[in-house]
Amino acid sequence: MSAKPLLLVAIALLTLGVHAAEETAPTPPAPADSRTVMTIEQVVQLLDETVDWYRTLGMQQQASTQPSDLLILYANRQTADKVMTLAFEIARANAELISSEEGAKAQQNTDSGSQTLARIQRRLDEQRQSVQAELDAAKRQLASADDRENASTRVSVLQRELDLLNARRNYLSSMEQFEHENDAGGFGANTLKAHIDAIAASIPSMSAATPAAATAAAASAPTPTPGTLSFSQFGIWDLTAAVFRLSGKMRTIDAIDQRTADLQEVFTQIRNPPLEQLKALTARGDALGAQSDNTDSATLKTMRDQYDTLAWLFKQTSSMLTPLSRAGVLLDQYRHNLKSWRDATERQYYEALKALGMRVLFFAALLAIVFGAAELWQRAVFRYVHDARRRSRFLLLRRIVIWCLVVAIAASTFATELGSLATFAGLITAGLAVAMQSVLVSVVGYFFLIGKYGIRVGDRVQIGSVTGEVIELGLVRLHLMELGGQGLQAPTGRVVAFANSVIFQASGGLFKQIAGVNLAWHDVTLSLPPGADYAVIKDELVAAVNDVLNDYRDDIVRQSQEIQKAASSNETGDPQPQVQLRFSPDGVEAVVRYPVQLSHAAEIDERVSRELLNVISAHSNAAPRLGAPA
Repeated sequence: MSAKPLLLVAIALLTLGVHAAEETAPTPPAPADSRTVMTIEQVVQLLDETVDWYRTLGMQQQASTQPSDLLILYANRQTADKVMTLAFEIARANAELISSEEGAKAQQNTDSGSQTLARIQRRLDEQRQSVQAELDAAKRQLASADDRENASTRVSVLQRELDLLNARRNYLSSMEQFEHENDAGGFGANTLKAHIDAIAASIPSMSAATPAAATAAAASAPTPTPGTLSFSQFGIWDLTAAVFRLSGKMRTIDAIDQRTADLQEVFTQIRNPPLEQLKALTARGDALGAQSDNTDSATLKTMRDQYDTLAWLFKQTSSMLTPLSRAGVLLDQYRHNLKSWRDATERQYYEALKALGMRVLFFAALLAIVFGAAELWQRAVFRYVHDARRRSRFLLLRRIVIWCLVVAIAASTFATELGSLATFAGLITAGLAVAMQSVLVSVVGYFFLIGKYGIRVGDRVQIGSVTGEVIELGLVRLHLMELGGQGLQAPTGRVVAFANSVIFQASGGLFKQIAGVNLAWHDVTLSLPPGADYAVIKDELVAAVNDVLNDYRDDIVRQSQEIQKAASSNETGDPQPQVQLRFSPDGVEAVVRYPVQLSHAAEIDERVSRELLNVISAHSNAAPRLGAPA
């Protein structure tokens, strides 16, 4: 008996002032064969776990990147739809059992409570009729009584007692009506059915497809076959990404398979109670059949009702057991598909890993060959090229070739689409050529500057109006230490930077001394005294200059020979001073031209000027006018 009828009976008994033990009998328990297989909480848990497993199809869809994966995904989706359909069939069948059991219990409780309330109401009616009779008699006695005051008091008391009995009867009637209007029997089962319908509506495939359609789709689904993927054209970068992607796919498949195994275990555990229930119902039916031979008509009628109940329970229980068995078969097929998918993915993983290892080994072998050839190149340069300048050029060329090969090998092994890479590299190169035009021209100018007659650190050069000594020669620009003072011999302390592209400028001009040569020619213009013997003066001037140059003759001759060797000249290597006479508005002038060492230019100019002055003074009473050395 439920709590509410007991409460009504207790209130009624308290109203009547009798004991509950005297008015009520214990309610017999429900028969053992009418109990449900699963509780409401277990049904909800089953649906939640099945729906949670069904949502793993989204994970499979994200992991499906090949046509064979899509075939397996399609087959698994159809199987999952059918499993969900079966899960809802199981839940609805168990909800019917719960509803039937609660209805039977509620009916028993209602009948027991109604009988008790009926007895209480009959007792109240009997008391009410008795009091009413006494009240009518008291009213009749009131008209003829001598003591009207006592008779009136008795009528008033009886009327109050009758009103109390009427109030009690009305209270029991209202409570009985409330019991019928708010019967709890079947409330939990109805809530469960509504919850099942809400879960089914939340799944699009379950709300749009019928079980028959799901079965036909699963039967017509193509058999999934593992696909193959060729990694021979992949680069190292794509192979590495493929290895990580396939590894993640295997982990995803393993996780889905574990979820499927857990759900399969749940269905297996649920399948055992219905089997026991069917065995118990079968045994109960056999027992009833054995009793039907020697029974009277009343007993046969009772057995007929029991047979009906057993048949209905057997039908409902079997409607749960059949979907459970079919769900187990479908989950086995589902796991078989996952195993095929996992095996195919594992094969692809090892193929990608093998291809990646081969590519890495090939890349390392090519780099070893390149750097080995570079080492042989360097040794050959140091062994066969003795000129330091040419050796530096060969070593620079070696570095350029090595890194070009390294970049080409890395691009060919890391990239997958060489055609796309070449197009991309061409566009990048064109953009860089436009954006870095000046830099590229300077880089090209560097190779011209280090040519056969190029410059190097320590050379004295003149660029435009700047004369200086090269202190750094870079790939893009060079730096000069500016020279100034008399003869441009003293450093000014200023460093001048020029882009290497200055060699291509027509107005720039770059002048340098030949390597190992530090020789220049200076000119001095003298006004000769009038009336003197100019031929004698010319010979004396030449002799005076030679006297000064004798102290520097060896270096001057050596440097002159270097110049002649570079110019392929057949002249002797002994430069001689020259004196040239010419007319001027003031008379006759002598232009003296002589070679000097730039490192001693100021000293040589001073000594030559002093000797020339002595020669002119000897032939003139007045000092001659000296022109500035050129």
